[in-house]
Amino acid sequence: MVDETLDEDGYFPESVAATYDDPSSAMFAEETVATTVDFLAALAGDGRALEFGIGTGRIAAPLARRGVPVHGIDISRAMVARLRGKPGGDGIDVTIGDFATAKAKGSFSVAYLVFNTINNLTTQDAQVDCFRNAADHLEPGGRFVIEVGVPELRRLPAGQDLVPFRADADGWAYDRYDVVTQAMSSNYVNVVDGRAEFRSIPFRYVWPAELDLMARLAGMRLRERWQDWTRAPFTAESRGHVSVWEKTA
Repeated sequence: MVDETLDEDGYFPESVAATYDDPSSAMFAEETVATTVDFLAALAGDGRALEFGIGTGRIAAPLARRGVPVHGIDISRAMVARLRGKPGGDGIDVTIGDFATAKAKGSFSVAYLVFNTINNLTTQDAQVDCFRNAADHLEPGGRFVIEVGVPELRRLPAGQDLVPFRADADGWAYDRYDVVTQAMSSNYVNVVDGRAEFRSIPFRYVWPAELDLMARLAGMRLRERWQDWTRAPFTAESRGHVSVWEKTA
């Protein structure tokens, strides 16, 4: 069942959805998915889980197969259509809308955002709204989980605003940072049959301490922070983190 409230696919139309599930990508590795699902299933317990930016169901589908009732919110019908084609995907309820504000019915023991999805909200106000939306959906004591990278500003030489992360015969890609506004974009140039195709996706990078303050504004407090889903310690050298906030009574 899909609750349809918007007509936009945002930055994830069918052209992106068709190739989003890339088996060669580390995020789709069986071990990565299993570790993520184990982490979230333990937090969900006997309750329900809410995924903001459910997309093609990379995590939601296997989590649902573990017996955790999952509801999703996503702006892209094209991405959700790919979820529907996965085993058990047609049994996951999805609300089509902006996960910063869209509502799902009922309450949840855990809400979560994976793989930098919080950065898809391109203003601080929208990110604050997302925390408040999560808190609105959580039961007292419920947990809100975010997986996101640590901004890689240390890789920027003075006067430079680009960080390349791919360069090969098929194209190149780079992140562009605005250190004044915390705006950034991931930019891709793909060469197909001798022709270059360009795509740019805007984001807003956010610091761990800033996320903690957003949580406090929404009535939540930090319970744990790890480098990744394996619960490796978060250090000054960590390039990402998995953080868990608890809704206070």
